[in-house]
Amino acid sequence: MNIAFFCIPAHGHTNPTLAVVRELTARGHTVRYYTTEAFRAKVEAAGAVFVPFDAEAARPGMTAADGARLGSDLTFSTKLIVDLTLAADDWLSRELTVHRPDVIVGDSMAFWAKLAAKKHGIPFVSSTTTFAFNRFSAKVIGQNGAGFLQFLLAQPRINRQLKRLRAAGYAVKSVFDIIANDNETETVVYTSPEFQPCADTFSEKYHFVGPLLRPAQSSFEKLPGRSLIYISLGTVNNDALPFYCACLAAFGGDPRFQLVLSAGTQTDLAALGPIPESCTVRASVDQMAVLDCADVFLTHCGMNSASEGLWHGLPLVLYPQTPEQHGVANRVAALGAGVPLTDPSADGIRRAVETALTNPSYRENAQKLADGFRRCGGAVEAADAIEHAAN
Repeated sequence: MNIAFFCIPAHGHTNPTLAVVRELTARGHTVRYYTTEAFRAKVEAAGAVFVPFDAEAARPGMTAADGARLGSDLTFSTKLIVDLTLAADDWLSRELTVHRPDVIVGDSMAFWAKLAAKKHGIPFVSSTTTFAFNRFSAKVIGQNGAGFLQFLLAQPRINRQLKRLRAAGYAVKSVFDIIANDNETETVVYTSPEFQPCADTFSEKYHFVGPLLRPAQSSFEKLPGRSLIYISLGTVNNDALPFYCACLAAFGGDPRFQLVLSAGTQTDLAALGPIPESCTVRASVDQMAVLDCADVFLTHCGMNSASEGLWHGLPLVLYPQTPEQHGVANRVAALGAGVPLTDPSADGIRRAVETALTNPSYRENAQKLADGFRRCGGAVEAADAIEHAAN
């Protein structure tokens, strides 16, 4: 079987798919994986054929501020999707005609993959690395009436963009044909039914396969007699020097704690000043290795990071940075597995961490979610769903 796999160039969206690719190639299938050059090594190590697909070229001059609008400005997002799809249309049509995959698997944010599958009559599977989204789950993860009003006001401008797609042969009736999957679309979701909001409102075509996590690549030494606090704001929105200074002030020199801080590549580590002896500060760490021996995880609530912490049964301290991360934080808090960080001062950080450490209900609820993750079908169920869609 020939499988085309499209993903956006982001670690949080790519990493969960690699175990699925390994399972598919182990079954003898050929997987052509379309992404950017930065992910070539990962893709090829998983057994796929790497195909360079530079969607970035379709949006020259896009700024970081533009990127921040993607989660909140539907008109802007729709125009970007249309621009990307039309920019890639000729090349992608030739690619699909020559290689003619039996099924296309597309990241839920690689909208052009879904549109191309529909245009060329190829079965499609959505690879959803966030929560699955419908009108029920939207209420749980933080959507509100103001957002719906914004959507209604944006309709005329959105419809103008959709006309561009229809003129190029893409059969789209509304923006929901782009941004949402109905209950008839085979969908792989990398979480459990317990963590997914309103899981019972999705059809049997939704496969909640659990987080597909890489194993630790190294080991990390925990200091005896101390609680290990791990802090990370992820790989994207991590330019937070004042926050990191507050973390060091909260725990540095306190003999009860050991702090591991992953500060990201956007931070000048020298600007943090002298690092206390019980603190480890690096641009990046082997997160799974640190979580193996951590006692609490202060996280930005990216879906992958939150899932990795919960997989280890750790109570979370929730400090989301984007709308999507707020949705994850809301869900963790609702399930009693994490403490929201509302005061990012040194005193506020210490209070939130101590609450997570000393109230056993947070760890107990995190462990319940960990148990649910382990009951899921994993990469085997995901591969089965993709084979079923193709057949």
